[in-house]
Amino acid sequence: MPRYHAVVWIDHREAHVLHFEPLGPENELVHAHGGHRQTHHRKGVIGSGKAPEDREFFDKVAASLAGATEILVVGPAQAGHEFVKYLDKHARDLAGKVLDVAAADHPSDGELLKLARHYFAGADRMRAQPGTRPSREKAKDRA
Repeated sequence: MPRYHAVVWIDHREAHVLHFEPLGPENELVHAHGGHRQTHHRKGVIGSGKAPEDREFFDKVAASLAGATEILVVGPAQAGHEFVKYLDKHARDLAGKVLDVAAADHPSDGELLKLARHYFAGADRMRAQPGTRPSREKAKDRA
């Protein structure tokens, strides 16, 4: 069943996915397997300290976004950008539906819902103006 808006808050351990439906939001929590992963460089350790892409986790999150028409990705540091890069490579249909990636550090589901409603209300207003459509490409051009 197609859904209009979806927001996903994602870090390297879990993802909170909220879909906006006429009867209200629908929540889903997706966990990465394997527990806590060290993602910071420590002295004396060989390598960059960056955790490798968790394809199984990203697959689960992408599957939970199925049916969304427009998606907002939110998360701390680079997690959201890494997920969108993954979508660009492995789920191009969903990647084209991502309107923006925003930074937010561990909001509650209520705060995430409020942030998403505010974002999509602005995006809908922009779309109502002729010749405008919010997109990641426009945001990249401004950066």
